[in-house]
Amino acid sequence: MTEGHEVFPWNANFETGIPLIDEQHKKLVWLINELAKHLAFQSNEMTLDEVFGELADYAAYHFNTEEKLMRSYLGNDAMSLEHESTHRSFALELTRMKANKAGKPVDAVFGEILSYLSQWLALHILESDKHMAKVALAIQNGATIEQAKAIAHEQMSDWMKVMIDTILSMYDTLSSRTLQLMREINERKKAEEKLRLAASVYDNTLEAIFITDAQTEIIEINPAFSLYTGYAREEVVGKNLHTLRTGLEGDKGQEIWQVVAKTGHWSGEIHNRNKDGELTPEWLTISAITDEQENIINYVGLFSNITQLLQRQKQLERFAHYDTLTGLPNKLLLSDRLDQAIAKARRDKKFFVICYLDLDHFKAVNDTYGHAAGDALLLEISARIKGVLRTQDTIARLGGDEFVLIIEELNHPEDCRPLLERILKEVEKPVQFGGDTASVSVSIGVDFFSSDNKDAHVMLQQADQAMYQVKQSGKSNYAFFSAYAADSKPE
Repeated sequence: MTEGHEVFPWNANFETGIPLIDEQHKKLVWLINELAKHLAFQSNEMTLDEVFGELADYAAYHFNTEEKLMRSYLGNDAMSLEHESTHRSFALELTRMKANKAGKPVDAVFGEILSYLSQWLALHILESDKHMAKVALAIQNGATIEQAKAIAHEQMSDWMKVMIDTILSMYDTLSSRTLQLMREINERKKAEEKLRLAASVYDNTLEAIFITDAQTEIIEINPAFSLYTGYAREEVVGKNLHTLRTGLEGDKGQEIWQVVAKTGHWSGEIHNRNKDGELTPEWLTISAITDEQENIINYVGLFSNITQLLQRQKQLERFAHYDTLTGLPNKLLLSDRLDQAIAKARRDKKFFVICYLDLDHFKAVNDTYGHAAGDALLLEISARIKGVLRTQDTIARLGGDEFVLIIEELNHPEDCRPLLERILKEVEKPVQFGGDTASVSVSIGVDFFSSDNKDAHVMLQQADQAMYQVKQSGKSNYAFFSAYAADSKPE
């Protein structure tokens, strides 16, 4: 056992308030640690019998001194007699263990001895001696024995029981592995390093962390919490979580807490107002911490501002559904719009038409003026067509100089004619870019949907075929698919 590491480290919790008793306790603690040192490192500084002898002798001396001191305050009170009984039980158990060591593995004997010594000493000091000392000090201050007992009982509150259990658990774990104490020290160092690392992560993580009690009163936050919310630690510790995290209130908040109560955790997107009143989206994970009886004792929450993430997500969704040059819906979004248009037409028992558009002479513009001029022309033509359409209509770009229109809420397919005429005129207007001017036209193929079983793919294919017929017939025109050829615009 290296210097500075002890099986039974002394701390201020063991002090009784009576210096004479405390000094004797420290000596007993030193003897236990010497025994552990001998066992762990096979030390030759003293033999096991010498350690046992010194421990027994000093314990007897300490017990005699302590008993005399307590009798000076309590006399033959039952409390004093019970206290002396614990001393005798220690001496008997020490004698029994020493006598029974023959025939047992040395490791087992050593482990049993240290486990008993550490547990007994912790209980003796923290419970028995501390209690007696409080009675003695109260009598010294003028209280009667009964008054002193009452005072001591009140001072020995529930927290003492928790502390005793904690210390016993720690000491028992350490002393039960006496011969592997060096490894235990190394493991303890690793554990301490992990704790330091955990503390560093807690302080430096970009995720905001809060810890509450069972009533959701905040007991701790990390620096990221203050960074995200604008609240300093002193402004939130002691405050109820609901008053600071508005997203945990109302119907949404009630749903969250119900899930936490049922499953122990919840995670998802919420919106909270920061100190400056700004409403921000956050991704929150909140978990319930329970005791051994499954009673919730704490809540731990982690959250981060996801404004940039949502913006990035919207941007990616836009890239996935919209043409990067014109900003018009692309083929993927067009498919969805077509499905919606079919469902709406069937529900409302109305028509809609799908138009396949292909610009005429666009390749000549690209070849003559370059791709930048071609892009400028596409932007201008897209804007013109979009400006002619109604709000319920859709224009999508399939790529190159090909577009598709969905013209909805028609009582008859013919009702689309005025709109198509305007599109033809708008497209034919010259387009200026830089110091140059170019003109194109458009060929449009049209198919319509009523209440038949035609699907979107078939409609688009038939509109494409109608557009091809317009191209073959001279361009700059529109025509319905041959199934409705009687409605085709004459040349």
